[in-house]
Amino acid sequence: MTHKSAPELLVLHAVRLVGFADSGTVAERAGTSHPEALRVLSKAEREGWVQHAAFADLDGWSLTESGKSENERQLASERVVADPTGAVAAVYRHFLPLNARLLRAVTDWQIKATEADKFASNDHADLVWDRRVLDELTALGRELAPLNKRLSEVLSRFDGYTSRFDLAMGKAKDGQRDWIDKSNLDSCHTVWFQLHEDLVATLGVDRRGEDFTSFAKRS
Repeated sequence: MTHKSAPELLVLHAVRLVGFADSGTVAERAGTSHPEALRVLSKAEREGWVQHAAFADLDGWSLTESGKSENERQLASERVVADPTGAVAAVYRHFLPLNARLLRAVTDWQIKATEADKFASNDHADLVWDRRVLDELTALGRELAPLNKRLSEVLSRFDGYTSRFDLAMGKAKDGQRDWIDKSNLDSCHTVWFQLHEDLVATLGVDRRGEDFTSFAKRS
């Protein structure tokens, strides 16, 4: 049976995943009600785990270093109970090669070398080039689906990544190109980045030194 995380973990973890966001966005990402998210955020602020900032027309919550440590403690404690067989680690090993392909595809979406500039921005005039990238991202979405299902069967908070990715892909295929890589949207890249962060946080992996070989040796 899938494990349902406590609101205290869900809200703190959501702040980590979104980076900086208002309480409504945090609640949506955590899968909690807005009042519940506010309750947890207020408590976390008193503990020094989150901080609220407002400037111009923006306001939002972010995680402090002590909040990141608390989130990692919560995740490690939860994993002992919810995943004694190491299912999340097994999925992560399959995810890493897909992640490398995703990074290449997004780079190809953003950059298309010319004779004059090998780092020239993709002007999206080459429809064959763009179609190849879209086909690769579509294939990655298909390959992600069974992995996401396996994760969701262990921890319910992993549910939804596939549907979010597919929704962004649908918009991109309809000509809304920003839904591939823009960070201010729930784009393909945003969804994938958050899943990657979710995995490394859950497993206690140092993302800066991450690679498939070293992780496989540790597991």
